[in-house]
Amino acid sequence: MKKTTAHQIANVLIEALPYIQRFTGKTVVVKFGGNAMVDEDLKHSFARDIVLMKLVGLNPIVVHGGGPQIGRLLDKLGKTSDFVNGMRITDSETMDIVEMVLGGLVNKEIVNLINRHGGKAVGLTGKDGDFIRAKKISLQKAKLDDEEATEIIDLGHVGEVSSIDPAVVDMLNRSDFIPVIAPIGVGVDGYSYNINADLVAGKVAEVLKAEKLILLTNTAGILDKEGNLLTGLTLQDINELIADGTISGGMIPKTRCATDALSGGVSSVHIIDGRVEHAVLLELFTDQGVGTLLLSRPR
Repeated sequence: MKKTTAHQIANVLIEALPYIQRFTGKTVVVKFGGNAMVDEDLKHSFARDIVLMKLVGLNPIVVHGGGPQIGRLLDKLGKTSDFVNGMRITDSETMDIVEMVLGGLVNKEIVNLINRHGGKAVGLTGKDGDFIRAKKISLQKAKLDDEEATEIIDLGHVGEVSSIDPAVVDMLNRSDFIPVIAPIGVGVDGYSYNINADLVAGKVAEVLKAEKLILLTNTAGILDKEGNLLTGLTLQDINELIADGTISGGMIPKTRCATDALSGGVSSVHIIDGRVEHAVLLELFTDQGVGTLLLSRPR
């Protein structure tokens, strides 16, 4: 039994070797969210994956969300949330809570997990070093009493990325540190803005010319209409799958984030199942992987 186990371990390492050689020195941006953020075993699995990536020569950057954690604290405080197109209307009081949860509780927990498993993580938000500049999002919605008229919906402190200064992350990347980024930006007005974590991860990957962007989800990846996993998709494939309704609902924003990153120079994007233990390592260092690989052009 011991001999078989030893051979299996050797085979795993040999399978991983060419991937390690290929990606040494490369930047990989990982968006951490979904079940992987709330399941204790998966959280520790993720932290170990990130530490191992750094130890074998990659430069991992973690961008995290925290919607469920924000919702739970708001519920405890008796503050209700309204959503428009999946975005939480965020007044000043809610934004204070968002900053406390994302920049404090969630960010520091991830930093602590990585450090406990032997890494050297540093937590930051987009406000640190003016890292992420944001601009306010407003939505237009048709008026119920007049189909030709629209009204502007004020989402409060909800923003999108206007620019990213990579200096802080570059400095950490060149050292032994692992950046852990909360998706909060600052506007020219000086106000803080909550930004979708997928969008932040994609923009960070673009600006840093990352080799890979990895998005953890609560699904196996992009599925066809029969429920089979699709992989090796190009930009053209993705557009066709959206057009025929195969990609729909909450997967559309993720794939749009992926296509923007690919168009911006990221070599590949991976949408993977965060419910699988060690999903990041399996996707990076094995032939089979555990999700959907998206490419700017066919290999």
